Amino acid sequence: MNAIDIFRLQAEYNRWMNDRLYRVCSLISDAERKRDLGAYFRSIHGTLNHLLLVDRLWLERMNGRSLPIVSLAEELYADFDELRVQRAATDDKIITQLDALSSSGLTEVVTYTSVADGRPKSLPLGMVLTHLFNHQIHHRGQVTALIGRLDHDYGVTDLIGMPGVADGSG
Repeated sequence: MNAIDIFRLQAEYNRWMNDRLYRVCSLISDAERKRDLGAYFRSIHGTLNHLLLVDRLWLERMNGRSLPIVSLAEELYADFDELRVQRAATDDKIITQLDALSSSGLTEVVTYTSVADGRPKSLPLGMVLTHLFNHQIHHRGQVTALIGRLDHDYGVTDLIGMPGVADGSG
């Protein structure tokens, strides 16, 4: 498996897990999804919004554009159904971006201004993608913890649990 294949696998896993988590979250009341449960972005909804915001921020940066935001906690969509639709569309955009990428593209430099400290930064695209997927996994872990706290079963989260990845002999 080469680096591009690994990133594509991570993008597919990202889409699969987001779909699963949004399906479970649709069974939770809006009030419960938005309840402050002490997470960094307070709630399930806040954390899901943050993930979408940051994914869009990195997609723009990867394409040489910026996304004007005030805060990494900025709410994009208060309506859960709209958030879910936009999440799926953004996951598709990430996959499309990777489908157009060659191995040599991983060394291209992405230059941006950090939201955290306002300073200019430059990273190779391969590092940006590594960060993007690591960030998603980190915050989805927080979401699963919050879902579990509300006594909902989020199911399998392991990459090898994704259909088509492992044949079970693993």
